[in-house]
Order: sequence, then C-alpha cells, then structure tokens
Amino acid sequence: MSLVQMTATAEPATADKKQRKSGLGRYTRPALGLLLPLALAAGWEAVVHFHLASGRLVPPPSVIYATFAELAATGELQRNALATLARVAAGFGLGVVAGTFLGALTGYSGFMFRLLDPTLQALRAIPSIAWIPLFILWLGIFETSKVVLIAVGVFFPVYLGVTGAVASVDRKIVEVGRLFRLSGVGMVRRILLPAVLPSYVIALRSGLGLGWMFVVAAEFMGASEGLGFLLVDGQQLGKPAQIVAAIVAFAVIGKLTDWLIVLITAPFLRWEDRVRTDTVED
Repeated sequence: MSLVQMTATAEPATADKKQRKSGLGRYTRPALGLLLPLALAAGWEAVVHFHLASGRLVPPPSVIYATFAELAATGELQRNALATLARVAAGFGLGVVAGTFLGALTGYSGFMFRLLDPTLQALRAIPSIAWIPLFILWLGIFETSKVVLIAVGVFFPVYLGVTGAVASVDRKIVEVGRLFRLSGVGMVRRILLPAVLPSYVIALRSGLGLGWMFVVAAEFMGASEGLGFLLVDGQQLGKPAQIVAAIVAFAVIGKLTDWLIVLITAPFLRWEDRVRTDTVED
C-alpha cells in the first residue's frame, strides 16, 4: 500500500475522531453516563408510587430530593459538604506528596525498594479502622487525626502507581535519550515524565477514590460536621432519606473531583495514541 493510500485510509478515522470531539458528541457522552442512574431512579419512583414497595427504608427520589432541598435551605448541606471536601483535599494533598516521593524513590533505586517496600506493603494491609484508635491517641479527636487518616488511604495507591510506573519504564527509551545526549533534566522531562504520567494519573484517581472512602471512617471519629456526620445523624434519628441523601452527595462530589483530575491532566496526555479517545474526556 502506498503512502497516499495509507493517508487516504487514515483520513476517515481522523475525520471521525475530530467529529466526535466536536458537535453533539461533546455533549451526549456526559449525558449518556447519566442514563443508568436516572433510569434506576425513575424505576424506583414508579415502584413506590404504585405501592409495589413501601419506600420506608429506601426512600424514592422525590423524598430524597425534598430532603436535599430542606438541608440546603437550612445551610446544613453546604456546611457539611464543604467540611468533608476540605478534609479530603488536605488528606489528598499530603498523601499525594508522600506517595509520589517514596514511590519515585523506591521505583528508581533497587536498594531503597528492598529497604522500604516490605514495610510499606505490610502497613498497606492494615485496615483503615485499625488506625483510628491510634490516631486519636496520638493526634486527638479533632481535624489532624482525620486528615492524617485520609492521607494514609491516599498514600498507598499513589505509592504503588508511581513505583510500578518508574520501575517499568522501557530501557530502550532511556537508551535513546542517552544517544541524543539528553541532560538529567532533559531525560526526566522528555523521557521519564511522559512514560510515567499515564500510570500516575490512574494512581491519583485511585488515591482520590480511597480518600473519599477513608473520610467516612475519619468523620466517624467524633465529627460535628461533614457528610459522614449526616450519615451518623440520620442513623441515630431514624432518617433513611437523610442517609441516602448523604450517600448521593458523596457520589456526586466524588465524581466531580475525579472529573476535575481528568480535566486538569488531559492536556498532558494528548500525545498518547490510544484506541479509545473518550476515556479521558468523560
């Protein structure tokens, strides 16, 4: 096949790719992701409406929406959501910094890997709940212990992702950089960072997901505000609608923060030649 034929064959795919990135495709992809939860919500609303189920323990969407409106009108929803978001942001920052540093260190140095990795892997196996009594004893029951617990949850996915990414960089790529006589900074900027970045983004998203899981355990430690506090309050007062509303708030804010990471890192990954181009744009 000649170069012209190859170019002609590639043009429809390129045109299709450009078409998918523009026009209606840009708006239908996010809408498609809402189809399943909206269908499930409408189905459960219909089941309760036609008295096929009581809806007492699992309230229908209309009741959950009314609970959201009530919490928002009193300011409780905003106050508790911001408190949880602030804790996750602080713990995520600490966990990312520590996980990136130790992951790069153990991934680059075989000696540091043999020295540190066995201990870190043993610590990774400890359940999150097991840390709570120790952190309360060391750091008290206030914000510091909560933020550190979230940081522990974020640390391990980031550490594992960075260690694996650095250790698996193709030796041939590094040798090409040496042939071009790249400096140390140039080697990192043009060889190592592009090779590590895709795995690093996945590690960040995994760490953020665990951060949102750990914040629930953190807010069980005597928190007076936060979405975890709304969960406990709803359980103690027998308010299933408030419990479900807090769970939905966790899901929405967690998805938005995950999408924010994807949005921020997408420009740095445009060089990738992927089979699917929609995975970093949803």
